[in-house]
Amino acid sequence: MKLLRTIFLGALLGISLGAHAQEAAIRKTLIERLPNLPKIDEISKTAMPGLYEIRVNGSEIFYTDAEGNFLIQGNLIDTKLKRNLTEERVDKLNALPFDALPLKDAFTIVRGNGKRKMAVFEDPNCGYCKRFERDMQKVNDVTVYLFLYPILSPDSVEKSKNLWCAKDQAKTWQDVMVRNQPVPSASCDASAVTRNVEFGKKYRITGTPTLIFADGSRVPGAASAQQVEKSLSEAKAP
Repeated sequence: MKLLRTIFLGALLGISLGAHAQEAAIRKTLIERLPNLPKIDEISKTAMPGLYEIRVNGSEIFYTDAEGNFLIQGNLIDTKLKRNLTEERVDKLNALPFDALPLKDAFTIVRGNGKRKMAVFEDPNCGYCKRFERDMQKVNDVTVYLFLYPILSPDSVEKSKNLWCAKDQAKTWQDVMVRNQPVPSASCDASAVTRNVEFGKKYRITGTPTLIFADGSRVPGAASAQQVEKSLSEAKAP
């Protein structure tokens, strides 16, 4: 029995070493042949025999063969299960745990009983954000953690600071984004706005609006009320 276990463990070690050597060889080939390729974060086998996933820039996916002779950019589809494996992988890589969000640097908009939760990163000068906010008026029983995320212009930063310092942040935000009222001047410690931008850069939040749901799933862009409802129903509370 002991001998069988030793043989089994040895076989596993051999497989592990072989896989490591294979990945190292692919990495070496691609670096030599494609010096402008971004730094490779990870190389791993895919569900398709002989095909390897190349991950760069955190969540950007390429594919290659076992020798690194070819590089493919595109979606890997499982035709049997009818699943987009590339999209699923990217979604998983981009997930942002809800408990990792610095909620102290957000203000809340509560609708109905507020039982469901989501977070949104928005720029006050973002036209898509204004469209999103208008559509969000149809979504009820939710608490929205609103992160001011001024990435479009210096004016966005100034407006965000004024909004953060407003006496009634939620109402003022709705006045500006839904009712097209000007941003009133206000002053206070608005360092939360700077921290939001730093946080967004760290977690690769590159556009507004960006939605984060309770299960960590991330949805970029101005999702419709129907899409928000679907994501809220699928997400489990943290």
